[in-house]
Amino acid sequence: MQGLAWTYLIIAGIFEIGWPVGLKMAQSPGKTVVGIILAGLCMIISGYLLFLAQRQIPMGTAYAVWTGIGAAGTFVVGIFLYGDPVGFLRIFSVLLIISGVVLLKLAH
Repeated sequence: MQGLAWTYLIIAGIFEIGWPVGLKMAQSPGKTVVGIILAGLCMIISGYLLFLAQRQIPMGTAYAVWTGIGAAGTFVVGIFLYGDPVGFLRIFSVLLIISGVVLLKLAH
């Protein structure tokens, strides 16, 4: 059952990436409604999967992993889809977030 909770949590983190992408998409002319719908659906799905994961995973661990996946994933999507700036310090900072997520999983 513990493995399923981690699967829920990882998928929740992936959907966590979708809502900031949807909000960014909503800023493009003609894509406002689609972007807002995408953001809303991703929020609902992500939140529900986080809820399921927290049945087995401590709240603090689950929340840190969820936001870490969302933050790192949104960072990568921003670079590749929206031309967000890339620099050593930015990449190093995201690697620290990813390291923290991995260590939380190992500590669990």
